[in-house]
Amino acid sequence: MANPTVQPSQPHTSPAALITGASRGLGLALARRLATDGWRLLLDARGAGALAEAHAELAELAPQAQIISLPGDVTDPAHRQALADTARGMGGLDALVNNAGALGPSPLPPLLDAPLDALEAVYRANVIAPLALIQTLWPTLKPDARILNITSDAGVEAYPGWGVYGSSKAALEQLSAVLAAEQPDRRIYWVDPGDMRTAMHQAAFPGEDISDRPLPETSVPGLLVLLTGDLPSGRYAARALAG
Repeated sequence: MANPTVQPSQPHTSPAALITGASRGLGLALARRLATDGWRLLLDARGAGALAEAHAELAELAPQAQIISLPGDVTDPAHRQALADTARGMGGLDALVNNAGALGPSPLPPLLDAPLDALEAVYRANVIAPLALIQTLWPTLKPDARILNITSDAGVEAYPGWGVYGSSKAALEQLSAVLAAEQPDRRIYWVDPGDMRTAMHQAAFPGEDISDRPLPETSVPGLLVLLTGDLPSGRYAARALAG
């Protein structure tokens, strides 16, 4: 396990957040905003090199922010425990953003052709890992902490070709809803960020021009509403909140 990359600490009066999948796309866009707003950040991503590059960018953008980068795979129990141990050392978390995920095969196959081992891998990344991380981190989450599980409209709409990814997001949405019902005193959100111009979205449409999709930064204001406000637990569309 690589050692975490750490920036100088701020007093623990500033809030702390763990963002998974933070080396690119929505995770990095949110990290940029939170770092400039004075949050302390624990960042996770599978690719150590990409995460190191993101860390360097954030350190330059917000040199006074405390930023800890811990590369690893959230489907790995040892990595999840390392994140929990690091979060405990930060004094606990004010927010957990379960943003890491997997698309599955590209081009997107119809369900009758979907490899079942790929389906299992997507479910491990998009369903089991977020719940496992919540379970592992629960003792480090402050009573008023916000949990944001990033989902998709593919979890509620039946798009041909999106059965593998979409069904995993549907499962994540139901897990989130049940957790919210079981923990009524907590703030648990499942959030659709909308279509975005990201590497994952490009992989879903190989060879196509997706330049008409909004950048991930357009979804960040809605996430901030959930992270800093007091909306009840539930499903939200990020861009509707920002509008």
